[in-house]
Amino acid sequence: MKPKIVIITGPTASGKTELSLNLARWEEGEIISADSMQIYRKMNIGTAKASPEQRQKVPHHLIDVVEPDEPFTVADFKKEADAAILSIVRRGKTPYIVGGTGLYINSLVTDWQYSHTPPNVKVRRRLEEEAEKKGGQALFDLLLEVDEVSARKTHPNNVKRVIRALEVYYTTGRKKSDLDQASSGFSEQYDVAMIGLTTDRSLLYERIEKRVDQMMEEGLYREVEQLIQQGFSPSLTSMQGLGYKEMAGVVNREYPLEEGVRLLKRNTRRFAKRQLTWFRRYDFIQWIDITEGDKEKRAREIVKKHLKDESNE
Repeated sequence: MKPKIVIITGPTASGKTELSLNLARWEEGEIISADSMQIYRKMNIGTAKASPEQRQKVPHHLIDVVEPDEPFTVADFKKEADAAILSIVRRGKTPYIVGGTGLYINSLVTDWQYSHTPPNVKVRRRLEEEAEKKGGQALFDLLLEVDEVSARKTHPNNVKRVIRALEVYYTTGRKKSDLDQASSGFSEQYDVAMIGLTTDRSLLYERIEKRVDQMMEEGLYREVEQLIQQGFSPSLTSMQGLGYKEMAGVVNREYPLEEGVRLLKRNTRRFAKRQLTWFRRYDFIQWIDITEGDKEKRAREIVKKHLKDESNE
């Protein structure tokens, strides 16, 4: 019998955390974060982690796993998530995988084998320093030269993925696209129900603006300032995340706070658009519009049917 899992995904600011907490309390479950920023300790406001109070009510996994200067790959996520899922199922509970990191979700639902090239800290830091000096576009242009296939699958602004592809190339002498063997086939490892949250783009952008304003009120600038004071370089992969990159520019006096907030709102809108594009690739995703008055009822129906459905066992 394949373990049954429920995935709740969608763009940033779509209400994944609230819905997942309600579902996990309703149908006894535990939450596994599928957010590539929530794995970092000391980074709380900009990553919109569930609060300590919320985590007391529902157990959470894969939050606060590594320090901001420690590597954590998709392969690491897959390994940790698989172990968490097995543990949760063995205890008779339902695993809820919640987050908007496409590659994390993809590792659980498709037959995808990632290159297991260990992190090369020396090469990675050299590339991060180069990105800081020359900009992300320079590294993307370099990736186009050495591994065009990987470059075409990566947004030029996704410096983290560009650096990883170059890191693999310089470490192994082989293209990451050759080492990664992808299949569009549905994974046979888990019995999956995937819920996607969506809404009208204008409303989503309004929610993003409000979230950024709330983060600023909660002290995002101070959080980033403290990280830099503790010695965490703005060039780190973790510090390239939304909110941290923009506020680091303010801390380093590259532009005023108002400009940092404007950039953060703009970049978050663009990120949300890319997230929606990514998740629309899954024809088995069940979309729920967050403006629907019965959205939680619909989600409960999906989960209830999935957990009782014996057709895939």
